[in-house]
Amino acid sequence: MAFDYGKFVNSGVGKQLANALGLPRPTKLRRYKAGAPLLNGAVLIDGHGEAPVAALLKESLAAEGLQVATSPSTSVAAVIVDMTRAQTPADLETLRGILSPALKTLAPTGRVIVVGRPVEDTDDVAEAAVRRSLEGIVRSVGKEMRHGGTANMVYVAEGADESVEASVRFLLSGRSAYVSAQVITVREPVGTVVEPQDWDAPLEGKVAVVTGAARGIGAAIAEVLARDGAVVVCVDIPAAGGPLAEVANRIGGSALQVDVTADDAGEKIAEHAKSLHGGFDIVVHNAGITRDKLLVNTDADRWGSVLNVNLLSILRMNETLVPAMNDGGHIVCVSSIAGIAGNRGQVNYGASKAGVIGMTKSLARDPEILAKGITVNAVAPGFIETEMTSKIPLATREVGRLTNSLSQGGLPLDVAETIGWFSWDANRAVTGNVVRVCGQMMLGA
Repeated sequence: MAFDYGKFVNSGVGKQLANALGLPRPTKLRRYKAGAPLLNGAVLIDGHGEAPVAALLKESLAAEGLQVATSPSTSVAAVIVDMTRAQTPADLETLRGILSPALKTLAPTGRVIVVGRPVEDTDDVAEAAVRRSLEGIVRSVGKEMRHGGTANMVYVAEGADESVEASVRFLLSGRSAYVSAQVITVREPVGTVVEPQDWDAPLEGKVAVVTGAARGIGAAIAEVLARDGAVVVCVDIPAAGGPLAEVANRIGGSALQVDVTADDAGEKIAEHAKSLHGGFDIVVHNAGITRDKLLVNTDADRWGSVLNVNLLSILRMNETLVPAMNDGGHIVCVSSIAGIAGNRGQVNYGASKAGVIGMTKSLARDPEILAKGITVNAVAPGFIETEMTSKIPLATREVGRLTNSLSQGGLPLDVAETIGWFSWDANRAVTGNVVRVCGQMMLGA
């Protein structure tokens, strides 16, 4: 059995040794379960000045049945601070005054959410400074959180306050267990925001396409989308036909064997989804490969194959999939921490995943996309426990697990939950965003 630091320091002799040496002990994270409450405890909601977002959230979360506190109690499960009315650096004292005592009573796997206005939406220098300061505070607090807690930032544009609830729900819930120190921007919705009749089935009636669905993260994505109500078209190469069929059968979806690099891959996917399911609403571009070598040893074949699968195939397929998909749909792309911070020996992979981020941000502004009411977002996984990472040498694997604020690797489920949230019709005010699912990985943080 492979050594697992997290399991070792949380049991028997390992626990005693960790305590004696002051070693980090990973906390079991709170993950989503259907039917479970949004939070296991009270949420403290406060803010600076008028705090309009705080007022809205107090009403909506109280209607959810959550206990809403106005001051730190014996223990709170989450803290939300509305700083949308902050104008100068002096106003940051409000945030310190709320968070400092609240963090002392924050329960294990607690949540901190700070809400502000986007930096680029003001021409006032002092106001821009304080808005960006909020981000620095959140990222630093994320590294101070204990017992599996997370801290995240939500920028809400003027006029979009009513659309913030879906993002706050995600960040409060167990769906965001491995998401910390991230920045989400909420703006005017693309299309009509529609809250689900059941928040445990937010994708009811939707049809989703997931590439690379035969195993690992792709299989987890298909399972989560199906769990949340969608019918899933599972796509992978013919060589993965056996496990692909198993995934599709397990979730009640359909399987399509196609190589995403084929010129007609987009047409085959669209035809399959239309003939079997009447169309499709969600596309998750997950298929990807690695061909790792130092750049000095990377030949044209290793270079081209990674760029072709991970980036060029998406551009080609979108030429067909975007016109074919239902209006009001969602496109979610899987990038990587390698596309943000880079990885030694992965120049080709880093190039492809950085390209995915550039494509995502550009597509979100594309007139055709906007006319069809489609949102476009991306996730960037960090160290995720998969079959591939289990084969990494022991020392490298443990460093990957421990060099984040949660002191553990994430699960394919964590990536899938973020993709599911990006696919909600209640989340139409979030587009052009890239969210890292990395537990606040120190590299590139």
